[in-house]
Amino acid sequence: MLRTNFRRILATVKEANLSAPIDVKNSASSSHKASLQPLLDIVRSDLDDTNQIILDRMHSDVELIPTLARHLIAAGGKRLRPVLTLGAAKLCGYEGDRAKKLAACVEFIHTATLLHDDVVDESNLRRGNETANALWGNQASVLVGDFLFSRSFQLMVEDGSLEVLRILSGASAIIAEGEVLQLMNVGDVSLSEESYYEVIAAKTAALFTAACEVGAVVADRSTEEIAALGSYGTNLGVAFQLIDDALDYSSEQQALGKAIGDDFREGKVTLPVLLANRKGDTEEQKFWARVIEDNQVDGDLEKALELIEKHGTIGDTFAAAQEYGAKAKAALDIFEHSIVKSALLDAVDFAIERAY
Repeated sequence: MLRTNFRRILATVKEANLSAPIDVKNSASSSHKASLQPLLDIVRSDLDDTNQIILDRMHSDVELIPTLARHLIAAGGKRLRPVLTLGAAKLCGYEGDRAKKLAACVEFIHTATLLHDDVVDESNLRRGNETANALWGNQASVLVGDFLFSRSFQLMVEDGSLEVLRILSGASAIIAEGEVLQLMNVGDVSLSEESYYEVIAAKTAALFTAACEVGAVVADRSTEEIAALGSYGTNLGVAFQLIDDALDYSSEQQALGKAIGDDFREGKVTLPVLLANRKGDTEEQKFWARVIEDNQVDGDLEKALELIEKHGTIGDTFAAAQEYGAKAKAALDIFEHSIVKSALLDAVDFAIERAY
C-alpha cells in the first residue's frame, strides 16, 4: 500500500513535469497581490479550535516535551497544511469537528518532521529563531519529534476512519522515505531531475496531498473529488518546495529569517544547482563536482551564486513552480465556484509569489 501511494503521488508530479509548457505569465492573477488571508479568514474559527487542540495534546507531565514543542510551534509560520485541511473540508461543505482534529494531526506530523530535519541538517536557525536542537540538543529534539508523531497517530485512531488512517499514516511513511532519499542523494551532482522530483514529491508534497484529501474524506465526497483535492495538494506541495529551493540562493531568503546557501553547505542538489551544472561548461561542472561531491564549500558560495545567476536557474525554478501551481489550480476545476475555492486558488499564488 505504501509503495502504491508513493507511486501515485510521484505519477502526479511526473505528469505535471513532463506536460506541455504552461504560459507562466498568466498562471497567477495579476489583478491583486496574492494572499493567504482570504483562506485564513474563512477557516479562522476552526483554526482557533485546531490551535487549542494542538496546545491540549502537547501537554505532558515531562516538562521538556511541551516546552520544546511549544517553542517550535510558536516560532511562526502560516499553519499552511492544517489550513488546507480545513479549507478542503469547507470546500466540500463539511462543518463538523473531525476536520479540526485532523488538521491538528497534520500539524503534529509536520512539526515532528521539522524537529527531525533540523537534527539531520544540523540547522541552528528556523524563521530567524534558534532551532530546538540548538537550544536543547539533538537527543531531546528527536525524542520530542517522536512524541508528536505518537500524538498524531492517537488523533487518527480517535477519528475512527480507516481511510483517514490509511491516508495520513501512509503520508508519514512516505515523508520518511523522502528524507532518506534526500540523504542518499547528498553530494550527488549528477542527480537527475526525475530523482530530484521524486524526493520533493515524498518529503514535501505527500503531506500537502494527505492534508487536502482528508478534508474531502470527512465530508464523504466522491472518489473523484478526493482525488482532485489530492492532486491540488500534490502540485501545490511541489510548487512550494521549488520556491523554497530557489529562495535558498536568493536575497529574499534573508527576509524569511534564513541564511542564504544552507542547501549548498549541506551538499543538497536542488533544482537551481542541478540546472546550473547541466548548463555549465567543463570548468563549471568541475567546480560543482568539487564543492558538492567533495564537500569543499568554504568560500565558494559567492562563485556558486554567480553561476546560478549566469545560467538563470533561479528563474527556471520559479517557472517550474508556476507550472505546478497552474496544475494545482486546474485540479479544482470540478468544484463549483465559491469563495472557498477562490481562496484555495489564491493560496497557490501566495505560495509562489512569496519568492518576490
